[in-house]
Amino acid sequence: MSLFAIRNKFIPCGKVRLPGDKSIAHRALIVSALCRGKTEIKNFPVHDDSLSTLNVLSALGARIERKEGSLSVFGAGFLKKPRKALFAGDSGTTLRLMLGVLSGLDFETRISAGKYLSLRPMARVNKPLRLMGAEITSRRSRLEEYPPMKVKGGGLKGITYIPPVASAQVKSAILLAGLYASGRTKVIERVATRDHTERMLKFFGAKIVSGKKSVTLDPSGVLSSPGSIYIPGDISSAAFLAVLAAVIPGSRVTIEAVCLNPSRCGVISALKKMGAKILVRPYSGKNALHCPEPAGDIIVSGGRLKGINISARQVPSLIDELPVLMVAACFAEGRTMIRGAGELRVKETDRIHSMSSNLSSMGASIRLSGSGRSEAIVIDGKGSLDGARLKSFGDHRTAMSALVAALGAKGNSKIDDISCIGKSFPGFLAVLDKLAGRRWKDMPGRS
Repeated sequence: MSLFAIRNKFIPCGKVRLPGDKSIAHRALIVSALCRGKTEIKNFPVHDDSLSTLNVLSALGARIERKEGSLSVFGAGFLKKPRKALFAGDSGTTLRLMLGVLSGLDFETRISAGKYLSLRPMARVNKPLRLMGAEITSRRSRLEEYPPMKVKGGGLKGITYIPPVASAQVKSAILLAGLYASGRTKVIERVATRDHTERMLKFFGAKIVSGKKSVTLDPSGVLSSPGSIYIPGDISSAAFLAVLAAVIPGSRVTIEAVCLNPSRCGVISALKKMGAKILVRPYSGKNALHCPEPAGDIIVSGGRLKGINISARQVPSLIDELPVLMVAACFAEGRTMIRGAGELRVKETDRIHSMSSNLSSMGASIRLSGSGRSEAIVIDGKGSLDGARLKSFGDHRTAMSALVAALGAKGNSKIDDISCIGKSFPGFLAVLDKLAGRRWKDMPGRS
């Protein structure tokens, strides 16, 4: 699908409510399948990644019924050996979290991945799971490991572990394996990462204690269903709309019932620091949200932005939002420096390359310094971008970031393929339809 966007034809205004947060949805589904009792998951997001987790759990014997806007999970307290190999698609959260679960199950399982996920590093999660007692074999290349993998679980012991790379997925895999271990499991973080797994486990009755940079799980706790859970809107999806509204004068967008977990709100803090007009208020809907996460409404208006510095310590709280923040930096006046951005190299695609390539073609001034995890991105914002031919690189966040850049740019832009958006936000164009106040098919240049 190709798309042309014209800046002066698009001023986003209105209210939207987004599908449930992807990170929370994965965890709600997994823990619901591990506990006993029926759990109704409301506002469950239906996209490629969430369906990967659903399909893996179904293959392991979990009974899951889909309804419009929700799921019912009938937890039996155990999972079964699958009849064939599991497939995680291109969902890194599915694969890494399920490696933790599979490590606790007393049978051997093979799990494979899609084209892009098969290129992402897995040694960071396999190493601590092996220390706990799991037997994991994988495809190796030099010092790194990749899917597919075989996991022989069972007989785990609790460990104390300090991940060398800040990763909520690694922490979550260890905690999920810790449910099956003898003795306590403790994860100590040098840099705090998102705490969705800790909140979800506690919501289901697990004995878990969180400190400022550590979390300890006692496996003697019994998981039980809370009956229902509402998944608030995805802050990562909201970030694209927030940046879009912030860079286009005259915009005013309200995003309702969004997850406001402090470990995920780095993008809001960064935009505010850039001078974006953002108001965050507690959720104001009629019905209370039964959820372990804070939620609220975000109102964003267009205005002038300025460049800022983003430190390496801030990156874990906005790692998924960095591509669209790079777009915001181009529309800002002055220099933006993002330090410690190297982890963007090992996402679905090399997002430093994909975003630098696209934004440079639109006239942005971008340079890179350093290497590895300490790599920095330097953007000298000019307050505008020019239309250009753009590429999605098969990556959902690159595609949506390119679309936001195109909508704010002067002149026409063509994006080669946006079908990959279905990985995390298949309704993105429909939301833009609503905010545009007119159908996209009526806009000049769309094909």
